[in-house]
Amino acid sequence: MSRIGRLVRIALVCRRHRLDTFFDAELLPGAWRRSARLLPTRWLPEPAEPRARRLRRSLEDLGPIFIKFGQLLSTRRDLLPEDLADELSHLQDNVAPFPAHQAQQIIERALGRAIGEIFADFDPRPLASASVAQVHPATLFDGREVVVKVIRPDIERTIREDISLLYTLARWVRRFHPDGKRLRPLEVVSDYEQIVLDELDLQREAANTSQLRRNFLDSDLLYVPEVHWDYTRRNVFVMERIHGIPVSDITALVAAGTDLKVLAERGVQIFFTQVFRDSFFHADMHPGNIFVDVANPASPRYIGIDCAIMGSLSDFDQYYLARNLLAIFQRRYREVAQLHVECGWVPPQTRVHDFEAAIRSACEPIFEKPLGQISFGQLLVYLFQTARRFDMEIQPSLVLLQKTLLHIEGLGRQLYPELDLWANAKPFLEQWVGERYSPRGILERLQKRAPSWFEQLPQRPELLLEALRAGEPVLRRGAPHAPAGERRADRPERSRGWRGWQLLIAAAGMVLVNPDFGAEAIAAWHPATWVFAALALHALLAGRTHD
Repeated sequence: MSRIGRLVRIALVCRRHRLDTFFDAELLPGAWRRSARLLPTRWLPEPAEPRARRLRRSLEDLGPIFIKFGQLLSTRRDLLPEDLADELSHLQDNVAPFPAHQAQQIIERALGRAIGEIFADFDPRPLASASVAQVHPATLFDGREVVVKVIRPDIERTIREDISLLYTLARWVRRFHPDGKRLRPLEVVSDYEQIVLDELDLQREAANTSQLRRNFLDSDLLYVPEVHWDYTRRNVFVMERIHGIPVSDITALVAAGTDLKVLAERGVQIFFTQVFRDSFFHADMHPGNIFVDVANPASPRYIGIDCAIMGSLSDFDQYYLARNLLAIFQRRYREVAQLHVECGWVPPQTRVHDFEAAIRSACEPIFEKPLGQISFGQLLVYLFQTARRFDMEIQPSLVLLQKTLLHIEGLGRQLYPELDLWANAKPFLEQWVGERYSPRGILERLQKRAPSWFEQLPQRPELLLEALRAGEPVLRRGAPHAPAGERRADRPERSRGWRGWQLLIAAAGMVLVNPDFGAEAIAAWHPATWVFAALALHALLAGRTHD
């Protein structure tokens, strides 16, 4: 279908479900506004169906790519009203399978052999079929059971065409919807484009699966299937077939004697372990991607599949996220506001007092409930919604984290309604912050980084001169005759610069005095090395407590 044809079809679907009620015709340009007044929809009665259901049904009518887009929208609770986000979360990415002979042709072309030379048995009936790929069971010649994931033929072209249309629609929403700027439609479509195009690369998914498996090897919390790299290409992915009970089948779990309390708590442990220990977390942990190994019902283990979408946080964001979560559950709203400014999540000119008041207004009603009834994920949503009012630019990694936390918490409370997520999370976060920012933890990180800092040391004089030239206006702003407000605003910048030079001097001194940085060498450090280490520790701790 041509682009014009697709736009006409979208217009017809929107008219059928009365999506015109989402827009204010008075915001249209003059000629468009006059035309809108002549449309027959103006004389139609108000639709009886709720707006959220009409939007969901429209996306279902428009096909799988729009369904996936709706699923992404449902995770943007920092942008969407609650009724829309809840309704869109019910969208299902179930698509009729494409013919088995096409799947076989794709596999044979990718692997360069006939299907009978690759597998001892290949079942033409797919186990599952979605908008991007479908999955077939098979058996290798050594008897191991596997599943074969195959990308749909010509799906990339279809996706790119539909994404182009989504960008067009996003520009219209930004221009004509009353909340067009706040909703950031172009940003949302861009995030979706990145996610869905990544899903087309099955080698990327295989690498994610392999990494997650390695992170939880021999763990009693999570099992991840083995990747068969010899049979994996960009459009074909072969991995171990797993057998378990779907986590959503609570009846079967109960029948197997599963300890549901342990299972729910382990889901929380897996989430925080992935986010803070590994900084590599499964960001699509909806019930369809999670199974349970009940070989030992008293100690059930999760099985995770479909690692196409993964999230990761920098050391910087990990630290500030952990401190934010600890502060918010202890109702230290001033600290939460300061942390947002300190880490750059909101602009540096943000009025901390006003931000603190907004956070308090959003959170206090929630904390009137018992802790066991508070939604950890929803609290994060409210925090992000509040921060949006202060121009917070929410990074894609934090959006994925919020979405994953909502999935984990919802799943945990389905399994065990009394689950107190905070009681499970608080000890983990306190231990993580304590260990990572203890003197030993800081020294270990200095040990890792000092050689690279020392290697860059010869370049530092030139970089210093460049920095001084570039920072001349900054120095003037910090001068005594500058306005007091400018001097205050400039303090963090100059302070960070000084801390950076403290760290550089400390690293250079540590390497020069004691160039052996093996783990066993710490106990034998020269006394001067400890002086430089103390300087580095002071710089890092100053960075933590600044502002």
